[in-house]
Amino acid sequence: MSQDALSRPIRFFHRGQVVQVSALAPTTTVLSWLREHAGCVGTKEGCNEGDCGACTVQVGSLVDGPAGPVIDYQPLNSCIQFLPTLDGKALRTVEDLGGQHPAQRAMLECHGSQCGFCTPGFVMSLAACHDRHRLAGTLPTRQALADDLSGNLCRCTGYRSILDAGQRMFELAPAATEGDAATLAALQALANDPPLHYAVAAGFHAPQRMDALAKLCAERPQARLLAGGTDIALWVNKQFRDLGELVYLGRVEGLRSITAADGELHIGAGVSLHRAWAALALHWPQTLEMGLRFASLPIRHAGTLAGNIANGSPIGDAAPLLMALGARLLLRHGGSQRQLALDDFYLGYMHNQLLPGEFVEALCLPLPKAGQVLRAYKLSKRYDSDISGLACGLWLERDGGRVVDARFAFGGMAATVCRARQAEAAVRGQPWTEPTLAAAMAALAQDFRPLSDLRASAAYRAQAAANLLRRCWLETRDAQPLPASATRIWPQRSGAGA
Repeated sequence: MSQDALSRPIRFFHRGQVVQVSALAPTTTVLSWLREHAGCVGTKEGCNEGDCGACTVQVGSLVDGPAGPVIDYQPLNSCIQFLPTLDGKALRTVEDLGGQHPAQRAMLECHGSQCGFCTPGFVMSLAACHDRHRLAGTLPTRQALADDLSGNLCRCTGYRSILDAGQRMFELAPAATEGDAATLAALQALANDPPLHYAVAAGFHAPQRMDALAKLCAERPQARLLAGGTDIALWVNKQFRDLGELVYLGRVEGLRSITAADGELHIGAGVSLHRAWAALALHWPQTLEMGLRFASLPIRHAGTLAGNIANGSPIGDAAPLLMALGARLLLRHGGSQRQLALDDFYLGYMHNQLLPGEFVEALCLPLPKAGQVLRAYKLSKRYDSDISGLACGLWLERDGGRVVDARFAFGGMAATVCRARQAEAAVRGQPWTEPTLAAAMAALAQDFRPLSDLRASAAYRAQAAANLLRRCWLETRDAQPLPASATRIWPQRSGAGA
């Protein structure tokens, strides 16, 4: 039977009922549908690229809780979410809060709204933070609130009063939740729907099993894979590109697992950046700070770690770190699998070794061992939620004071993320001393010939890369290593959206 014959409408829960959409293009964004078709104009369009947060909504998925199925609501940017990705889920907007949520009341009390354009997005992010902490019985610090709001911009400089509202909302009585049971029942019913095949325009497919995904990709190698959409949605919004046929990875259960066994950490290709980075930070705590600076919380909930790697941007934050850790990619084509070192994956600018019909199934990372050192650094014009001008992952294995092995990977220094092979060679077998460091810093000039662009000049990148090597040495040298307090302005951040 053809996929067109299996076609059905997009179905999701919104405003107390199951909504069916059967005629809109699959690249219609959730924001466009809300404002132009559903008449819900509380959600605003600002940047239309997932940066300002004016369009923030909450999307709820059915998950297993301790006492049975529950709805997990996550804040997302509706301007870069394609409507078919809502299939089987619940959409909650500022209209659903009804003016009675503690986040809304606190914003009023603390004068957190000025022009009001950004306010619905702030309210939705605050409401998600409030509900998550209420459920866990915890209270966020002011810094944790700021981390939760990293994807929301206020052009009226109202941050202090908004953070005041974030603290005040926990002192107010919770809002009524009488609609939760109906939403849960609706999502349980939607879970019985067959996998989505939406035969409008070029088509949209959302397989739910790994074998079905593999078969679909092998049969339709021209189809474009879609995970979080945090990158390719901009091709539609900003470049007005036709994406063609789409295969969505977000419903494939086998892609959403994280396992640690036999000395390796496996992260499925459908795991969100947020969950994936939490797993990384659990084993490598030194990665936490970079994870919090990796885009914003709504972007990290939508995007995937594997998608960031497959995209292959030379200034992507994840690739330098994963390359330094010795990551391998588990690739699949039909019923066949192969593994490839991340070092060998990139062939040139935005060009990789994926074959037609092949996809990334998982990332495989060796778990840390005694004697290994890892540092991850990022330089950007804006500290949080900004594209890096330079990023690096620096990994060392030491036996006493001698360097046994090293992997130094840099982004922003070449057409692809790549390792500094000559700098690595300069430290292998050598004592981890300042003369060894000097040799490695000098070798970087042979490893890279960076370019100048809007984010950084070539001279800055070359000097900064060498300086980051020095920082790593200062933090890990045998005699008087620098404590964390000597290298950061703010206290250690504990994470957002946990």
